[in-house]
Amino acid sequence: MADAIEWSNASPDHIVWRYPDNRIKWGSQLIVMENQAAIFYRDGKALDTFLAGRHKLTTSSMPGLVGWLQKKVKGDVFEATCIFISRSQFQGKYGGRGQTSDLAPLMFHGNFWFRVKEPKIFTNEVVSNQNAFSTKKVNDFLRSFMNEQIIDEFAHYDLQAVFTQLDETSLKVKTKVRMNFERIGLELVDLKFEGIDTTEKYRERLFFMKTGGVSGQQLMGAETMKESAESLGKSPGAGFGAGMGFMGVMGQQMQGGGQQGPAATPAGAKFCANCGTALEGAKFCPNCGSKVG
Repeated sequence: MADAIEWSNASPDHIVWRYPDNRIKWGSQLIVMENQAAIFYRDGKALDTFLAGRHKLTTSSMPGLVGWLQKKVKGDVFEATCIFISRSQFQGKYGGRGQTSDLAPLMFHGNFWFRVKEPKIFTNEVVSNQNAFSTKKVNDFLRSFMNEQIIDEFAHYDLQAVFTQLDETSLKVKTKVRMNFERIGLELVDLKFEGIDTTEKYRERLFFMKTGGVSGQQLMGAETMKESAESLGKSPGAGFGAGMGFMGVMGQQMQGGGQQGPAATPAGAKFCANCGTALEGAKFCPNCGSKVG
């Protein structure tokens, strides 16, 4: 049982350290270095907080602990956990996969910088609740926490908005993360996206939306049409070119603004019974070659 309690070998990468002995002597000296905080913790709750300086541990200097003990202090030893928190700035990494509001997959990664702003809140919300009494566990929690916030915020935007309004969307993501960091006693100093990407299929979709003047709804409809045509062409009993015929009819409807029935096609128009292609007076279907009945 030491007469002086201090975190003397802290490295620049260490966020949190637990003093190894929970039996502490009244009258001991607590030495807290610059950019550190020491917190006495008992049964899941942070009690007394000490900032930089040399402190003598007495009943008057530790009202939180004494109050918790209901002033029934006996002898010269009490039991509590002393946790040291570094208040320096740290860098963390994040990376994950989520979805946009139009269900496009989104992969992202980057770096963030933070510091402990409220040591007592941080101890209660992170160290205690997550049982994160080591820097590794704190980092693991913060990485997961960061990913969760980013995934949740990106889910409010469609794919086109994420990539064409990246500055705006990333700023809103930062604001959301900053607010949630404050809730757990942290200050988000900065957050940077090193990479944001989607799959090849959605990359192509984004390219056509940006360069072809096609709306996201039209493009999704076209892709659905294509997949349906491929499925129709592969179905039992479907003749050669059945899928392409379906694409042709649906394509005409899309170009006509989505109209169907008589308003979308000339009155009296005939279609191939096999694949649905417009015949325009032909004796044989120009698409699948079937004879017109």
